[in-house]
Amino acid sequence: MKPKLEVCRVSYSYHSLDGETPALSDISFTVHAGEFLAIVGPSGCGKSTLLSLLSGLAEPEEGKVLIDGMPLSQAQDSIGYMLQKDHLFPWRSVLSNVSLGLEIRRRLDQDSRSHLLQMLETYGLDQFRDKRPSQLSGGMRQRAALIRTLALNPDLLLLDEPFSALDYQTRLSVCDDISSIIREAHKTALLVTHDLSEAISVADRILVLSARPAKVKGIIPVVFDSPKALSPMERRNAPEFSRYFNLIWKELKSNAQ
Repeated sequence: MKPKLEVCRVSYSYHSLDGETPALSDISFTVHAGEFLAIVGPSGCGKSTLLSLLSGLAEPEEGKVLIDGMPLSQAQDSIGYMLQKDHLFPWRSVLSNVSLGLEIRRRLDQDSRSHLLQMLETYGLDQFRDKRPSQLSGGMRQRAALIRTLALNPDLLLLDEPFSALDYQTRLSVCDDISSIIREAHKTALLVTHDLSEAISVADRILVLSARPAKVKGIIPVVFDSPKALSPMERRNAPEFSRYFNLIWKELKSNAQ
C-alpha cells in the first residue's frame, strides 16, 4: 500500500549574511494512512523546520516530499497545520473562529456550518460557541484550534507542540482529548514534541532526530500488550511505558556524545 506521506532524502539549510547553517540532512521516512508518528530530538535540532517543509511553508534544498505519491505542491490542500499557539482571533466568537478556514477557502455553507456545530457539541464546546476566546480555558482554546483545523477535512495533520503552552495538568487532559479526537476521525498525524512521555503516550511510532544538522537516528515502533487500544493516560500507566522512555532517552543521550 502506498504511504500517505513520503519524505525522501530531504536536506535544508538556513541562509543569512553570516553564511549557511545546515538544519536537516538526508531525512527519509514514510507515514501510512491512519498512523500517528511523533518526532523527537534535541532542542534546536530542526523539528519545527521539518514540519514547515512538510506543510509547504518552505521548500527542501534537496530531496522531495510526496503526499499519496504526488508532489507536495499538488496536495497542500490536504494538509492541516496546528501550531504551538491557538491563534484564535479575540474579536471573533468561538464559532466564527472555527469557521475561519472554511471562510477563507469559500467553503462555508449550510452543510459545513452544521458539521462545525456538530463538532463543537461532540468536543464539549457547544455552549461556548458564542463566547470570545478570552472566556475559554487553555484546553478549550486548543480544542477550538483543532476543530478549526479539522473543519477543512485534511488527510494529514501536522502538530507543532500544540500542548506546550498549557500547564501540566491541563496538558495531560488536552493531550488525551485531542489524540482521541484525531484517532476517532481516522486522521494521519505527525506530532513534534520535546516531551518524551507525550510522544510515547500518543504515537504508533517515534522518529528520533539527531542534533543539528538533524538526521534520522532511528524509528521506534510503540506497541502495548493490551487487548484494547489504550488512551494516552492509560499508556502512561502501562508497564511498557518506562521501557520506551528509557530506550528513547538513551537514544537522545547518544546524540549529545
